[in-house]
Amino acid sequence: MKTFFGRSWEDWISEYAESHQHPVNRWCHTVGIPMIVLSLPIMLLGLLQPLWFYIGLAMFLVGWLFQFVGHIYEGKPPEFFKDWRFLFVGVRWWLAKLRGKA
Repeated sequence: MKTFFGRSWEDWISEYAESHQHPVNRWCHTVGIPMIVLSLPIMLLGLLQPLWFYIGLAMFLVGWLFQFVGHIYEGKPPEFFKDWRFLFVGVRWWLAKLRGKA
């Protein structure tokens, strides 16, 4: 079983999922998480073409906006407010959701 900071990924994802039950929050995260992830390499392209940096930055900011709007509907703060490691769990949750496991 693979672990992340001494806990199984399943344990991390399960705890993350508890704070992501509202359908609007789940939708916001389903859209926002990949936007944030894709924004990072796009911003790197900005080293070659400045326009790409601004496109990536816009995606990054809108992706985070989706996250926070979702948590308004959920009525709970983002998990990373209590533990920064949850910043990395969101991507694993999104992948598990795609596979029908979250």
